[in-house]
Order: sequence, then C-alpha cells, then structure tokens
Amino acid sequence: MLEKIKYLENEIKGYLIDKTQDIETFRLKYISKKGVLNELFDEFKAESVEDKKIIGKSLNELKQLAEAKFKELSEKLESSSQTSPSAIDLSLPPVSDKTGNLHPLNLTRYKIIEIFERLGFSVADGPEIEDDWHNFSALNFPENHPAREMQDTFFVEKNPDMLLRTHTSNVQIRLMEKQKPPIRSIMPGRVYRNEAISARAHCFFHQIEGLYVDKNVGFADLKQTLFNFAKEMYGKDIEIRFRPSFFPFTEPSAEIDITCLICHGKGCNVCKHSGWVEIAGSGMVHPNVLKNCGIDPEEYTGFAFGMGVERVTQLRYGVNDLRLYSENDVRFLKQFKAVI
Repeated sequence: MLEKIKYLENEIKGYLIDKTQDIETFRLKYISKKGVLNELFDEFKAESVEDKKIIGKSLNELKQLAEAKFKELSEKLESSSQTSPSAIDLSLPPVSDKTGNLHPLNLTRYKIIEIFERLGFSVADGPEIEDDWHNFSALNFPENHPAREMQDTFFVEKNPDMLLRTHTSNVQIRLMEKQKPPIRSIMPGRVYRNEAISARAHCFFHQIEGLYVDKNVGFADLKQTLFNFAKEMYGKDIEIRFRPSFFPFTEPSAEIDITCLICHGKGCNVCKHSGWVEIAGSGMVHPNVLKNCGIDPEEYTGFAFGMGVERVTQLRYGVNDLRLYSENDVRFLKQFKAVI
C-alpha cells in the first residue's frame, strides 16, 4: 500500500491542467467520494494495527497534498481566465453609465421653490420633532379644541407634549419669534399624521407652507400670489377657485382648488368625482397668532398658505396613487427624466 501512496504522490505533484474540464477530472479522480483516495482509506481499514501506524501518516499526507494541489490548480485556472484575451467578449454591448433621476417629489419641490423665489420668498427650515407650543398652541389651537382631532398624530412623549410635526407651520412660528416684519418666506419639509393610507393620503407626506407679514398686506395679495403660482405650475389655461374654509390660525380662510388634471374635470378617484382638486389651504394670519409671536396685529397683517407636495406632483405628472412615491419601484421612478 505504501507503494501505491508513493505512486499517487508523484502523479499528483506532476498533474497539469489547461481548462476547466481538466480540473474537474482531477477532482473526480482523486478527492471525490468515489476517488482513489477514498478507495485507499477503505483498504486502510483492513490493515493490521502495526501497519496502520506506518501507513496512516503517509495516507493523511497524500490527502493533504491532493487538496492543496486542487486549490492551487483552481486559483491558477481562475487567474489565467481573467487575464486571457479570450475571456473578453467584445461583441457584448457596453454597460450603460446611468446617473439616475431625481425623485418626482424632489422635482416638484424644487419647482415650487423656484416659483416662489421669483416672487420674492426666501426658504426657511425647522425641526420635525416639535413641542406643543410651536405645533398647536401658538397657532391658535386651544387645548382640547376639536381642530386638533383633525391632525391626530404621533406623540414622542407626553407632559411635556413632544410630537412629530403635523405641518410646517411650526417653522412660521419660529420665524416670527426670531425675526421682525417684513417676513416673506416658504417652509418646505416632511410632516406626519396618523391617517389611513390610500390613493389620496399617507401617514407621512411633504408640505410647503408660505408666510408674508408686513404692513397693509391684504387678501388680494394672497389671491394674486396663489393665482400666479397655479398658472406657473399648471399652465395659463388652468381653472382656479377659492372656497371659504376654517383654519384656527387664519381668518378669513380659503381652500384653493384647480381643475383635476387626472380626469380633466370628468371625475375620478383622486378628485372624488367632483372634477376639482384642492391644492392648498390659505388665509389671513389670525391676530392671535401674531400676538403669540410678539407682533402687533394693529400694525402688521399677513397671509399664510400651505400645500402638499404629493398632491401637486399627482396633478403635475398625472399620478393617480400617491403610494407609488414611497414604494421605490424603479419602473415608476425612471419615468421622471430630470437627471441629477
């Protein structure tokens, strides 16, 4: 048996390969379950105890040699295939170098900011985790007021109340606390509300609010500002209407609707078959809000508005379900061709 081991040792040491089939032949012959090494181990079991002491060491060394040779040959074959010119298929098309697209919500946000910057508005930002004062109380939401129930939301802690902001109006309060009029600014950002997810609503969404406070600011200024925005965003032929509404932080208040661009006024699930879609809420800043921020309502007036970026994007691109924005489906996202 020692002669067999010596013969196989020399054979393994001198084994050469030049293709994948040869290395597979080596594996099957020497180290597979049906290979010669396993056959030798079966024969080894029949040897006497004295012979096992002599043969065992040589047999184990042969096994280690075969495994090391197989590893060496595999690495050599892999290295040669990577550097060989024949491994490169020049007929294959090149891998496209795509830089990607901006998300449709970002495209719309940048467009809204661009429009309002041309109207003289600056951009302000604030925290997403907010206290009760800046999110509710300073905005003329009394404690236990029914209007708070419309913004059922996510509280981080209680006493004192800390919550994920329900609107970017908190930035308006912080801005008026730090800066004296004139103030003309917009506030983009993410907001959170505990709402059932549907084609029209989500538990988080993006808002852009606006604030203009100065002497002699009137409702006509508000209407003209939002009229110009709608024409810039949706085209000169878009139809616009103002509806009386209620917000605790504005008085008087109005909702702004435009013709549904999904169904062009015929009625669909987005416009609730009315032919109109609300794009913003607005109104004259309530005197109590100005007082809460240390601004004299006898000297200054102002208007405020807020809109959901998802809703504006739906109408701008004809998207009929806002859940698509957060599903990360590349088939949907790659349709928006503004390149980074």
